[in-house]
Amino acid sequence: MHSESDIFKQLRGPLVFAGECMLELVNKGASQLAKSYAGDLYNSSIYLKRAFPELSVEFMSCIGQDILSNELLERLLSEGIGAHFLPQIATHHLGAYMVVTDEQGERSFIYWRNDSAAKRLMSSMSANQTNALDKVGLFFFSGISIAILHDDERTLFWEKLSQMKQAGVTIAFDPNYRPQLWKSPEVAKENIEKAFSLSDILLPGVDDFDKLYGITDVEECIALCQQYSPKELVMKQGERTVHIISSQGRESVPVVANNNVVDTTSAGDAFNGVYLGSRVSGHSPTASANAASAAASKVIETPGAIMPKALFDDFWQAYRFS
Repeated sequence: MHSESDIFKQLRGPLVFAGECMLELVNKGASQLAKSYAGDLYNSSIYLKRAFPELSVEFMSCIGQDILSNELLERLLSEGIGAHFLPQIATHHLGAYMVVTDEQGERSFIYWRNDSAAKRLMSSMSANQTNALDKVGLFFFSGISIAILHDDERTLFWEKLSQMKQAGVTIAFDPNYRPQLWKSPEVAKENIEKAFSLSDILLPGVDDFDKLYGITDVEECIALCQQYSPKELVMKQGERTVHIISSQGRESVPVVANNNVVDTTSAGDAFNGVYLGSRVSGHSPTASANAASAAASKVIETPGAIMPKALFDDFWQAYRFS
């Protein structure tokens, strides 16, 4: 269970996942599309709540008032996730993307998100919503969460995040670098490094550093992150060993292998959600990484970002930190 120096020990209040959720259209053939909803932080919040239903989880974003936005809201609530930080505006709607999956399970995407409501997140929130963020336990966001924001919205985001840190909120961050979402690599570095400096928990992948800094060696990636003195660092390497540096020392955890790959989407999102939920629930970094890896390995067996709840629940009931 928690050590006395464990950052997760003192958490109070809900766990807030801030990002964009989009309409997901999966290409099923020449004249068929399957409809769902997905986004990195949305996916993580779903998997965390399914694995640890006793935890209070909120999804933070901005959506429209149209039928699709309302359907997303209903989907969130049906999963037991709160919408206290989910303003709805009449002027804009959800972003969308279509997926085409190849024979190896890798996906390509077509996006329609340039005018989505989520880009207006901070200015759309009420004063009560904004102030309530100072009382949450954990705030988790990603590089995508900040990349999509308009410049003035991003300024408001950083101001609020600094206030939250001063108020004692534990902040977690995954760079999840997507070059096409940023004006330039320089702008991306400036903002991602700002996030590093404000965050207590970092959950990057080596591929983030490869794309952004040209670094592929895991030790160099760890050294870069340690410049920012995170209290817990979880360095992911896709199918390779996860390295964790925390108050309990350094640990290396092999990932769970799975050759039955249908769709690799949201494997990392599932890992993040289950890892954070497990740590908040009192499990060690190693046990949490094992659980997160098992969940990620299971998620890739089904198409789409969110696997059917019944399938996940069956898997999780069998796993249960066995």
